[in-house]
Amino acid sequence: MKLEPIVISLLDTDLYKFNMDQVIFHKHTDLCGEYYFKCRNKGVTFSEETVQEICDQVDHLCTLRFTKDELDYLRSIRFIKKDYVEFLRLWRPIREYVTISRSDEGELDIVVNGPLFSAMQFEIYLLEIVNEVYFRMNYNYDELKASAEEKLDKKIKDFNSGRYSFKFAEFGCRRRLSREWEDTAVKRLAFETKNCVGTSNVYLAKKYNLTPIGTYAHEFVQMYQGIDSIPLAYTNQYAMNDWYDEYKGDNGTALTDTVTTDLFLLDFNRSMVNNYTGVRHDSGDPYEWGEKLIAHYKSYGVDPKTKLLLFSDSLDFDKAQKLYDHFKDKTKVSFGIGTFCSNDTCVPALNIVIKLQYVNGRPVAKLSDTPDKAMCRDGEYLDYLKRSVAFRIKRETGK
Repeated sequence: MKLEPIVISLLDTDLYKFNMDQVIFHKHTDLCGEYYFKCRNKGVTFSEETVQEICDQVDHLCTLRFTKDELDYLRSIRFIKKDYVEFLRLWRPIREYVTISRSDEGELDIVVNGPLFSAMQFEIYLLEIVNEVYFRMNYNYDELKASAEEKLDKKIKDFNSGRYSFKFAEFGCRRRLSREWEDTAVKRLAFETKNCVGTSNVYLAKKYNLTPIGTYAHEFVQMYQGIDSIPLAYTNQYAMNDWYDEYKGDNGTALTDTVTTDLFLLDFNRSMVNNYTGVRHDSGDPYEWGEKLIAHYKSYGVDPKTKLLLFSDSLDFDKAQKLYDHFKDKTKVSFGIGTFCSNDTCVPALNIVIKLQYVNGRPVAKLSDTPDKAMCRDGEYLDYLKRSVAFRIKRETGK
């Protein structure tokens, strides 16, 4: 079964890939990164035919280049700088950086290894490819699409009836059923409701004149763990300083949980509280997290209603509405909702990730506020990172 090309534009990725890459381009071109694929679903296997199709799709991806129209669009985004766009004019995805194989048990293995400014760009493209190939080749795609359409109809009715009243952005690139279906879902949610404020997908933002939304991901903080001169327990602080230096408060929503929110709050001092417009939640209990951040803002005399809490951890619309009802009178609230928008069908979505695991040959890790989300190929290093974080927290807070 031969499929049509899945990725047809290099804009078909999350905005934060460009945001992070711009900082790397300006400050850390000497870093090399190694990314690994993982499927968290139990019992999912990939046939030889499926893996070959994935390889063929990656081959096609690596023939793409940014067009003049696409570069002009990136240049129009307020905080994307002209020299970085000129770099993208020259940049291309290099096939030799990606290794794809299949184990005897049918597990899919993908490794991306290369200069970090280039290797990091593969993540979203690869996840889009793996998802669509898997669902088209293992299921009746028309039946999946029909079930997704039925569910989307209901979601739109629930917004228009007032059952849902919150604002959100679509964050569905990495887990989408297909390019076709994410396009449909974004278009309908944006134009048939008043609640969708934008999308992380730059291609669809351009196509439908929507706001492209995104800041940075865990990998941005993780990469500082690979820099010899930075103490491990201070990597988040260096990452936040570099981000502010690059964007001067523009594009300023901070991700809190890479090395735990408790450590993040030590770095989120008065200067950072003022410099960043808000914070993003991606693990741990969202209510506890929200109340902790509100208390933190108040401790610096900052009105929480002037700051944004952005929730993005495995949300559906019911969870989002409950969070909105709880926090709406305390602070600004918004949501990034992915799989529930782009791959809600009659079968379970794949829970697949591609995570940064080494920088300049050194292991790196995300701790998160949910221990099960930690992903590190070096258990000894993970333990060392946890001890380093715990030591700093105890030293500075006594806890």
